[in-house]
Amino acid sequence: MIPDTCVTVPDTRVMYVAGEAGKPIAEQAPKPFKELEAKLASLNGRKFYGVVLGHEYRACVSIDPNDDPLALPHPTWVLPGGRYVRRRLSDWENNLHLIGPTFETLCRRSDFDPSRPCIEYYRSQKELLVMVPVR
Repeated sequence: MIPDTCVTVPDTRVMYVAGEAGKPIAEQAPKPFKELEAKLASLNGRKFYGVVLGHEYRACVSIDPNDDPLALPHPTWVLPGGRYVRRRLSDWENNLHLIGPTFETLCRRSDFDPSRPCIEYYRSQKELLVMVPVR
């Protein structure tokens, strides 16, 4: 098993689609990602994030420097940076059942910072970084 790593990430401007409030987080995720991706001309070179803000899930994509800010098809937001502890999940599409428990484990850390969101960073089709904010 690859050990957890502490990293500092920058604030990141993103567009997002929010999940359906009131549903469990795992049930909220698929629909916003489909809506988000449907309005992008291309997915190549884009960085995708799943963000948990309290009981809301946001499917996010980083804003490309070539994007026209006045023509973006979704609301924008700044994904807060800072210190995060991350754990890699390989073959995440076949291990979706591990995402929630991984967040739960990392959120039990004594340095967990609940003032910032938890993040799924989809590095590739095969690698997901589960990231929890820490002080």
